[in-house]
Amino acid sequence: MAARTTVGLDVGTSAVRAAEMSFGRSGATLQRFGQVALPPGAVRDGEVADPQLVADALRRLWSGTGFSTKRVVLGVANQRVIVRQVDLPWMPANELRGSLAMQVQDYLPIPVEQAILDYHPMAEVTEADGARTIRILIVAASREMVSNLLDAVKRAGLRTSRIDLTAFAVLRSLGEVDALGVNPELHGNAEALVDVGAKVTNIVVHQNGVPRFVRILPMGGDNVTDAVSERMGVPFEQAESVKQELGVSVGSAPMPVLHPAAGVIDSTAGAFLDEVRGSLAYYATQPGALQVRRVVLSGGGGLLPGLGQRLATTVQLPVQRGSALAAIRVGKTGLGPEQLEAVDSQLAVSVGLAMAEAS
Repeated sequence: MAARTTVGLDVGTSAVRAAEMSFGRSGATLQRFGQVALPPGAVRDGEVADPQLVADALRRLWSGTGFSTKRVVLGVANQRVIVRQVDLPWMPANELRGSLAMQVQDYLPIPVEQAILDYHPMAEVTEADGARTIRILIVAASREMVSNLLDAVKRAGLRTSRIDLTAFAVLRSLGEVDALGVNPELHGNAEALVDVGAKVTNIVVHQNGVPRFVRILPMGGDNVTDAVSERMGVPFEQAESVKQELGVSVGSAPMPVLHPAAGVIDSTAGAFLDEVRGSLAYYATQPGALQVRRVVLSGGGGLLPGLGQRLATTVQLPVQRGSALAAIRVGKTGLGPEQLEAVDSQLAVSVGLAMAEAS
């Protein structure tokens, strides 16, 4: 039987990235990966603002990488995507999907007719009186926002086979799952995945592959760079270089103020990490919340020197670097070992999106 092939397409704020995956008897294999930078303003905070500019970048990506298919799985993550945990009276899956709009309209801040709805089942509960409920994660995405994304993809000559929540893609590629039930650490414990992009950060808490909590933060690595650029009065590219050179201070002692940008990096990154801590604290108050045992950090914004150590101190949990390549095979991508290592932290979304076709 021939291996199935699909491409996961990550349209980020600063770049478009795509991973071609094949799925066969030997498992999942990365066949190709490519990325092309986006001009400023093409995508703002995770939303396509100029479909033509994005389409032009996608054409360059396809011509430069040589993907074997134009069929793609898209991800969405921005402030016009709403994720809520809701308990509903139990009903068969087909009835729930058919009545989803009516069931969840009171839980959404936007009219259901303006949203594209989906849900992910979390757990079924039987009360003492015999009443059954189902706990789900509702996902509601603005139709206008999705339409702009689809428009850009169509202009590039690509075909969309599926749209998925970016946080679920990160979960597929990085979440630790014990299918055989032999790892006692996974029973009764949860894992938090934090994927830091340029302007959007996805946080997903899961237990053995089942999502328990999702939050999309409208901030990422570029927020630190923007603060440095404003403070120093220098172009974005120069500010990015300064940010990477200085990094974030580690430990409780503040960074020595030897550079005018040092304090700005520390305070802006600190505010971001406080948002991550607040998100995990909020999850801990939810019904059925499990103990989070560790945090897995990924995304280009997560590469800022010192950020992982500061995150561990902030949330009082072990933090490890996520690797999308750890659980998959690597085919003839044309990328050398050093190149693969360099892009590993940015692969989680595109690889996870492609995996949606195999799930």
